[in-house]
Amino acid sequence: MKFIKNKDEERRDYILQKDETTKKTSLFVIVVLVVLLLAVIASGIYFLAY
Repeated sequence: MKFIKNKDEERRDYILQKDETTKKTSLFVIVVLVVLLLAVIASGIYFLAY
């Protein structure tokens, strides 16, 4: 099983495809995780202060 498939390969056993949709989706997921991490840190600081 291959992890990343190039656009021109004829395969069916892969996890991610190297195309624009995968790149945009990965960027979105990373941004959401960073925002959630910052929210957890901010709430921890807020509740420690009060």
